[in-house]
This record gives sequence, C-alpha cells and structure tokens, in this order.
Amino acid sequence: MKFTRTFSLIAAMMIAPAAFAASSSTGDDTEALKQKLSDALSVEVISIKPSPISELYEAFTDRGVLYITKDGSKLFHGNLYDLDKGMKNLTEAAMSGPRVDMMKPLEDSMLVYKAKNEKHVVTIFTDVSCGYCRKLHNEMQEYNDLGITVRYLAFPRAGVPSANADEMESVWCAADPLKAMGAAKNGKAVKQASCDAKIKEQYELGQAFGINGTPAIILEDGTLIPGYQPPKALLRTLESVQ
Repeated sequence: MKFTRTFSLIAAMMIAPAAFAASSSTGDDTEALKQKLSDALSVEVISIKPSPISELYEAFTDRGVLYITKDGSKLFHGNLYDLDKGMKNLTEAAMSGPRVDMMKPLEDSMLVYKAKNEKHVVTIFTDVSCGYCRKLHNEMQEYNDLGITVRYLAFPRAGVPSANADEMESVWCAADPLKAMGAAKNGKAVKQASCDAKIKEQYELGQAFGINGTPAIILEDGTLIPGYQPPKALLRTLESVQ
C-alpha cells in the first residue's frame, strides 16, 4: 500500500494552539467542545462522547477520531489501545459502527463485483493507479469464487480535484463501469466521461474513515483493514470476526 501523505489535519493541529487558547469551554459542555474543534481545526464533528479514558472526550470527525480534554485545552490525535485486552485498538472499535451507517448513502455509487455464492461483502476504497489495488483487482475472480462480494468506492490518492479523480470519474461514468475499471487497472486509457458519480463524496468519506492510502478494506462490521489482503487471507479474516 502506498501512502501519499499524512492527514492534512496534522498540519492544522500544528497551527491551532492559539485558536484553542482563545476559546473557552466548561465542564461537560459537548456542544462547546464541538464548536471549539470546528473553529480551531475546520473539521466537522459528527459525534462526541466520553472516551475510555477519564476526563477525555472522543470526537468522531470528518477527518477521523480526535480526543479532547473536558476543558477543551488539550488535544490528542492517534490510537488508543487496551493493554488488558490484547492491545485492542479502541479507536478503531469506536469507528467501526459509524462507518457502516455512513457508507449507506453511497451504496448506489459503488461498483459491485458480486459473488454468485455470496457469504461476505467487503467495501474497498480503491485507486486506479495503485499497484496493490491492481493486484487485488486482478484476483477478483478468486475473491468472488470464495463467496466474497467486493464493492468499490473511489479514493483518488491525488485528491479532488485532480487528474487522478477525473480518471476515476470516467470509470464510474462509463457505459460499462466494471469493464472500464478492469481496463484502467491494467493501465489502459478510459474514454473521458462525466456524470454525477459522487467521486468527491466517496473520497471525503474515506478521509472521515481515517484512510490515507489504498487499497483500504472495510469489513461487514465496519472494521478497517489497511492494505492488500490475498483472497484466502481475507476470507480467514472475515470468518474470524463473525
């Protein structure tokens, strides 16, 4: 998996302290905390609730999960792990459920490779130029033969707008998008096309999920598996989370 850049949020966090110091919040006033995060970092706060750590709130934003103290004076961006539960990633666990719900409005925009004997459904954020995305796509028949239906969402690694995003829009808007995807994944030119493919919305959804590289696989329960997974390894992973 190739990472193109770290979250733009990191840069924002480096220049935000003055904005944080200038605003105020009291006690458990979550609305004030939402506003503070929005004003200081220009993020949309989808939800905010107490975190597993006392005196720390967990904010689910359009740039992933952030942690903020109750008084709004300190901010943490990263993963929390439970040492007593085998290093369980508590940040990932917090995001899994919301991911399932947030993907639903874009289901009509997904490119679906359906397994005849469907046992599992995964959603993969993909890029047409990514090497491991191409490797995964070239093994699509094996995923399908194992009962794994694959749904694609677009995640142009160059961002939106970009030539990369335009190419992916052409795939989504082709007369036969699945055929066009196969051509693009094999390095062939796809006829330029435009439509309401919601490429920007798909990309922004991936950012909200904490994705910054492709392929990124979302399991049925919302768990994120970053990077390429061979067909049989992915099946084992899916069976293990049932």
